[in-house]
Amino acid sequence: MPRPFAFLAAALLALGTLGPQLARADDVPSLVVKDVVVGTGSTARDDSDVRIQYTGWLYSAKAPDHHGTEIDSSYDSGRPLTFTMGANEVIEGMESGVRGMKVGGKRTVIIPSRMGYGFRGAAPDVPANSALVFDIELLDVH
Repeated sequence: MPRPFAFLAAALLALGTLGPQLARADDVPSLVVKDVVVGTGSTARDDSDVRIQYTGWLYSAKAPDHHGTEIDSSYDSGRPLTFTMGANEVIEGMESGVRGMKVGGKRTVIIPSRMGYGFRGAAPDVPANSALVFDIELLDVH
């Protein structure tokens, strides 16, 4: 009789690995927004088109300012990112981090994995359940 139990246990274990994974040790519990420079221009609100420059890193609890491995930067491409607030065109944490910024402002945003790429990650640079850090500069709001 131990065989059916072993088969059931193996099946349940396999199914468990296909579902959402546990949070990583370096995950953060909630969104952290820190203004580095407060802007003086128009404010980023839902339904406005914004243009930003950014650099993103994997969050690292041990790294200075939690900036781990760099994953992306609009500065490298020379092209700012443009998106519509409230349209779900970027990850939730990015949109939440930009909301309320004024043109000319700079922010550092620490994003928990659930507001980033979650249990799916974004291969090849962002592993599953990774918290992220973005330095954001708001260039324009329309």
